[in-house]
Amino acid sequence: MHLPNGYDTQIGVHGKTLSGGQRQRLSIARALLKDAPILIWDEATSNLDQASEQKILKFLKKLRQGKTTLIITHRLSSILDLDNIIVMKNGEICEQGTHTQLIQNKNEYYMLYNNELKENV
Repeated sequence: MHLPNGYDTQIGVHGKTLSGGQRQRLSIARALLKDAPILIWDEATSNLDQASEQKILKFLKKLRQGKTTLIITHRLSSILDLDNIIVMKNGEICEQGTHTQLIQNKNEYYMLYNNELKENV
């Protein structure tokens, strides 16, 4: 992301002059600078195109090493390599495990993942 005045660029109240993707990238940059031990990503890549999302996810994988990371997402492609995936339905946990375990169970996660695959074809 290129800003006219670099770090000194005024971005307006609540980032209203930025696109959704720009706000997300700026939030990720802030997390990097803070070096927090706990990261919470709530739909961190939802406003990015697929190519940008893949670049960011590759980078975020390195960023989260050694940190506790909570990722809230509807894009299952962004959580395939996590240690533990918790699936919620109607506000309750319905299953948890790794991607491989959840696919083998053929329950809610399996259906969600297959639906996402169909949408991306």
